[in-house]
Amino acid sequence: MTDLKNAGRYYAHYLRRYWLGMLVAMVLISISTWCIVVAPTYLGRAIEELTTYLQHWANPATRGQASFAQFDRTIIIYILLYFGDASTILFASLILARVASFSTGTMRVGLFRKMQRMQVQYFDQHSDGDILARYTSDLDNIFNAMNQALLELFLAIAQFVGILLMMFNQNVQLAWVTMASTPVALVIAGWVIHQASVSVNAQQDDIGRLNGYINEQVTGQKVIITNGLQADSIRGFDALNAKWRQTALRGQIWSGVLNPLMGGMSLLNTAIVIFFGSWLAVSGSMSQGAALALVVVFVNYAQQYYQPLISFTSLYSMIQLAITGARRIDEVRNQPDEISPQPGLPLTQIHDAIQLNDVHFSYLPGKEILHGVDITVHTGEMVALVGPTGSGKTTVMNLLNRFYDVDAGSVTFDGTDIRDFALPALRAHVGIVLQDPQLFSGTIADNIRFGDPEADMTAVIAAAKQANIHDFIASLPAGYDTPVSDEQSVFSAGQKQLMSIARTILTNPKLLILDEATSNVDTVTEAKIQAAMDNVIQGRTSFVIAHRLKTILNADKIVVLQAGKIIEQGTHDELLAENGFYAELYHNQMVFE
Repeated sequence: MTDLKNAGRYYAHYLRRYWLGMLVAMVLISISTWCIVVAPTYLGRAIEELTTYLQHWANPATRGQASFAQFDRTIIIYILLYFGDASTILFASLILARVASFSTGTMRVGLFRKMQRMQVQYFDQHSDGDILARYTSDLDNIFNAMNQALLELFLAIAQFVGILLMMFNQNVQLAWVTMASTPVALVIAGWVIHQASVSVNAQQDDIGRLNGYINEQVTGQKVIITNGLQADSIRGFDALNAKWRQTALRGQIWSGVLNPLMGGMSLLNTAIVIFFGSWLAVSGSMSQGAALALVVVFVNYAQQYYQPLISFTSLYSMIQLAITGARRIDEVRNQPDEISPQPGLPLTQIHDAIQLNDVHFSYLPGKEILHGVDITVHTGEMVALVGPTGSGKTTVMNLLNRFYDVDAGSVTFDGTDIRDFALPALRAHVGIVLQDPQLFSGTIADNIRFGDPEADMTAVIAAAKQANIHDFIASLPAGYDTPVSDEQSVFSAGQKQLMSIARTILTNPKLLILDEATSNVDTVTEAKIQAAMDNVIQGRTSFVIAHRLKTILNADKIVVLQAGKIIEQGTHDELLAENGFYAELYHNQMVFE
């Protein structure tokens, strides 16, 4: 019930802007319903008139009164009613198809825009495949339901109400007889629908996990092949696929049971109506023609009475998938924005120092990562963070850029808590070079200009020269217009990193964060990256995470982290003199290099 309520709010949010088209469709459906529920009465009237004609014809004394004229008029009206039903349904379906297309397009845009505002935490906690499943299978399910099921659903509701009104208008006794089996049908349908709902929800969650696994395996295919892990990869896929197959089969079985059950109830109901209608006919309370006409009319109504339920149950699987899709997308819509764009202090320069003051932080409640970290970096200084994996180095970077906020303590620029700055102003002055550079579809110039979309080619080339990548770009046939993407490009890992550095140079940040920028390259490329890093660091306040300690020998301060605590800090020479953890780490690296 909660899913249904949330789905209702979700659809109302996107459909209300198309209220006029929906209103016109509802009017057309109402006309169609009137045609379809009135038509059986004309069929009954035609049978009654045909019976009268045959009675007159069979009696020589009244044979001259026998005429097909009234019968012909009734049949023509009957045909026109079905023509009216078909034509109004056609136009309503065209209108609702347009509404479905435009509204799901708006949903896709809304989901993408929401993704751009969400906290980094969400992306850290959800796989790429699960996120993509919301764009693909969930939105596809919503579109399919709106395109195919919306018309049927509205029509079923309208016809159900119309049939009830017409039945009670024709004969109250037979109306109650027709409705007698409804409670049984509703109980059965409700139980089956509940079982199907649970299974379909599990099915969509399982397909999200399966998509996440596939995305992970495709992305890491080279690693899998290199290490001969293909069999392990297949076993992992088989396990997740088997789980999805089980839940999908269970969902389809429960959804498929509804239609034949309701069909069986419809046949049973028709038989009951025929029995009681025949009893009324032989009881002599009305003429033979009128009794026969009434039975025919109610046999039609008995079949139509369950038709809305049959239509709903045949579409239930599609509707449930759409409800589940709406729930999963609504979960994203209800996620908090990264940080609301509330007015904040401007940030134009860092004049004095950046400080982490007794910082405590945890990604998950009860599992603290940083335990009272204190770091002070004066303007223009370079601070290096070193330590084993999981010591908290990258977490410090996440806090400096406000990907996350501290649990306790503060991060300050010139004594002002960064939470008091306007987030766009803060981000505009913090540049990051990640360990794994990200390229985007476009040209080389587009990728460098990603740091500043308004930059002209002169600025792009200047940034590339500072990053030591200009000569390579110039050697390409298309130069800066060479197409490039992250999956398939002309760049090596080191050249991608140099492009990333050029992109960062273009932003001209006041605070620079370098996250193990040389960890994945050879020594020759490392030297180029190091030179580029020296160019970009010059005159800027910078934090550098490094595993290769020889790249940070000239750092103004080296902070050694272990298990979320600072165990040593000082210059390279000072830390060597202490002969502690850093000295051991440095000497071990020198032995292997």
